[in-house]
Amino acid sequence: MNILVCVKQVPDTTEIKIDPVTNTLIRSGVPSIVNPFDANALEAAVQLKEAHGGAVTVLSMGPEQAKNALRECLALGADKAVLLSDRLFGGSDTLATSYILATAIKKLGNFDLILCGKQAIDGDTGQVGPEIAEHLGSAQVTFAARLEVNAGSITVNREHDEGYEIVAAKLPAVVTVVKSINKPRYPSIKSKMAANKAEIQVLMAADLPEIDTARIGLKGSPTKVKKTFTPPRKESGIRIEGEAGCECALKLLGKLTEAKLV
Repeated sequence: MNILVCVKQVPDTTEIKIDPVTNTLIRSGVPSIVNPFDANALEAAVQLKEAHGGAVTVLSMGPEQAKNALRECLALGADKAVLLSDRLFGGSDTLATSYILATAIKKLGNFDLILCGKQAIDGDTGQVGPEIAEHLGSAQVTFAARLEVNAGSITVNREHDEGYEIVAAKLPAVVTVVKSINKPRYPSIKSKMAANKAEIQVLMAADLPEIDTARIGLKGSPTKVKKTFTPPRKESGIRIEGEAGCECALKLLGKLTEAKLV
């Protein structure tokens, strides 16, 4: 099988803080990681390669530092890594991003299966995977909790609020995966060393002759962020204590009366 996995390097959301004045993310000192759902997608791809043979390519879009995420993917079992990096790509929303990724996928070759995490933890839109499928004209299945590949088709246990549904699709297809599909493996020291020496292919807009530059970057992004803000902090509640329930009730009634709520 020829499998491609789309990955994104994201800031570790457990370390993110908001500037109270500008309402923007404070990125200084915040470590970057492979998007956790993409790590599940990569593990699923490597397991399929181990079962059926083939190769796994990882594709990411971002600045030069995104190579660190790709090297981590190589250490975890990917065979090839490609980075899309160009100032023209900057400011792309999900529609523009998916268009750039789909254009690059067409250039890289024919893939039996394209895997993505269900969403990125920084944007939480869950849109890029399905949009890639639309650009490619491929079948798509979202929220996969289990994958099974047969001759020319894939069967997916699709997770939703009320349980699971089993969906089959013909290959090639785009599938987004959920966290419960697997537990990503840990890289070995040997695989880390090999990944650090591996060559990562970098593609710019000029390397994608079919790309329409009017559909990428800020000018190609119909989504505009009008305002960002942090929710106001609520005041701490009042703890009412007493020896008996009736005593607490009287104290509560007094507080509510003072606040003119009763």
